[in-house]
Amino acid sequence: MTNEPDWESGDGVIHIRDPVRIDAAFDRGERHVGTAVIGMVLHGDEVAVIAPRVERAMRSPDPMVRQLGFVAAGDMARLYTTLSPGIYAALRAEGLGGVAEHAIRDTLTFIPLRQLPWWMWRLSLWISVHDAVEGRLLRLQDFLERAADAMKTVCGKARRKNR
Repeated sequence: MTNEPDWESGDGVIHIRDPVRIDAAFDRGERHVGTAVIGMVLHGDEVAVIAPRVERAMRSPDPMVRQLGFVAAGDMARLYTTLSPGIYAALRAEGLGGVAEHAIRDTLTFIPLRQLPWWMWRLSLWISVHDAVEGRLLRLQDFLERAADAMKTVCGKARRKNR
C-alpha cells in the first residue's frame, strides 16, 4: 500500500474512479466517498460496476454520503437510462418527500416507462395528478391575490373621489 492520499480535491471534485479504492474508502468511512461515487457515475461506463457503489452510498449511515448516493442514482438514470434492482428498492424505501425526491423524478423522466417497475408506474400517475392539482391551486391563488389587489385599487380610488 502506498502513502499517496486517496482523495485528490484540487478543484473541489474527488477524482477516484477505481471501484476497489472506492470500496476501501467506504470501509474506512471516508467523508468524501459520496462525491467519489458521483464522479464514478459521471465518468464511468459500466453500470454493473457503478450500481453496487451507488446502492452502498444510498444505504450509508452517514447522511451526507446517503444524500449524495441518491444524487448519483438520479445521475445514473439520466446518463445510463437504467438502474439496478437494488437502486429501485432504495428509491422505493425512501419514497417521495425526502432525499430520494429528485432521483425518483429523474428516473421517471429519463427511463422509459416500460422499463420501470410496476410501483413506479403508479407513482408516476400519482405525481402527474398531484402536480396538475398543485398547479391549478397555485394559479387560483395567484388569481385571487391579483383580484384582491385590484379591489384595493378600485376601492382606494372611490374613497379619494368621495372626499
